[in-house]
Amino acid sequence: MNIRLYYPDSIVENTTGLITKEHTHYIVNVLRLKRGSKINFFNKNGEWKSEIIYLEKSRVEVKFLKKIKQPTSSSKINLAICLVKKNPMENIMQKATELGVGKIIPIISERTEVKELNFDRAKKIVIEATEQSNQLVPPEILKVVKLKDFLKNLEVNTKLLFADVNSNNNLKKEDLKNSKSLSVLIGPEGDFSPQEREIILGNTKVKPFKLSRNILRSDTAVISAISMINFINNFH
Repeated sequence: MNIRLYYPDSIVENTTGLITKEHTHYIVNVLRLKRGSKINFFNKNGEWKSEIIYLEKSRVEVKFLKKIKQPTSSSKINLAICLVKKNPMENIMQKATELGVGKIIPIISERTEVKELNFDRAKKIVIEATEQSNQLVPPEILKVVKLKDFLKNLEVNTKLLFADVNSNNNLKKEDLKNSKSLSVLIGPEGDFSPQEREIILGNTKVKPFKLSRNILRSDTAVISAISMINFINNFH
């Protein structure tokens, strides 16, 4: 089994490092690894094959042996998601990470029932999903923002892809070109209000597109939308 763990600090080949309390618990009590066990540590600068050189119940030290993966370019796909209840929200963060988004932007709209996000928990979920999906950089989780502020502060070179339940437009390769980043906007469970839809569709950076003939739950919509964009980007 190839064990990969996120190491946020700088890593230098042939040096040693102590690992976090959380990872120490995981290595000692869950994985039950021993001194001499091999493990991979990664961060935005790459991935290193490493070996446990010291192991006690509350202290694990590793040696970073060899760099085995170079850094990758950051994802240009961001997810702008209206907050939903805890379980689907956690599922959304996990799946969006697995599918390779660069940022997750939690949004409050008129019909969102949930108004805040547990950032510590969210960070833990995206790091674990990054470890398991063989990636190097966990998505950045931005502060919770109101829809109107999110739309007002969109970067100049960002294209906003709006998964619109009323749209008949299929997403095409041309829609994804000539933009520094792509933000996918997914509405709340009860959809956006008519006034919000008007504001979204009035924005010049917005491209509405049809996701499905059916009405999808937020977590299903996220998986469908990002998978669709990845497919168009990679295969057309």
